[in-house]
Amino acid sequence: VQLQASGGGLVQAGGSLRLSCAASGRTFSRFVMGWFRQAPGKEREFVAAISWSGSSTYYEDSVKGRFTISRDNARNTVYLQMNSLKPDDTAIYYCAARSGMAVVRTGYDYWGQGTLVTVSS
Repeated sequence: VQLQASGGGLVQAGGSLRLSCAASGRTFSRFVMGWFRQAPGKEREFVAAISWSGSSTYYEDSVKGRFTISRDNARNTVYLQMNSLKPDDTAIYYCAARSGMAVVRTGYDYWGQGTLVTVSS
């Protein structure tokens, strides 16, 4: 499956952004989808994941209550709504797809190219 992330940009602290990730090439609805991020000088980290149907989600602790992952299987797209953004959220955000059913933070097989989110203080 090919993944294309978009929606990044520059936003002030406290603001919001919505990232999108369009998938193509294989049956999107049979992949668990995830978002990851990599800040300058840091390792890539897990942000959120969502099940095939969208009924199950999983978040990294630092984004709980601020970020929401969702998907539209008819549009082959997964979203990450980011609210109450902080400077620490500044990173390149990647979407990823995982075969199987487990909504977890590891084992992702396919990756998009990333979109940059910059949060100014």
